Amino acid sequence: MKKTGMAKSDAKKLMGKMVAPGAAGFGNADNAIVDRREQRKRDQALGLVPFAVKLNSDLVLQLQTLAKERDADLNDVVAELLAKGLAA
Repeated sequence: MKKTGMAKSDAKKLMGKMVAPGAAGFGNADNAIVDRREQRKRDQALGLVPFAVKLNSDLVLQLQTLAKERDADLNDVVAELLAKGLAA
């Protein structure tokens, strides 16, 4: 690759970073975005395990609505409902 091609490639990478989500804080040292690896470490420290399931879209809509009504995180609402259901 020629020098101009490399410079063009570098410029495209930089432009891609600037339009990516979270780019509003581009160049800010106090950006509070946590990367996936750090988030995984935090979740593991809390004893959280990723658990994927396939649910009916109507059920998911009910869960999302309930989470909005309670102004809570969807993960917390699902965990609470599962705990109640298993305890019964």
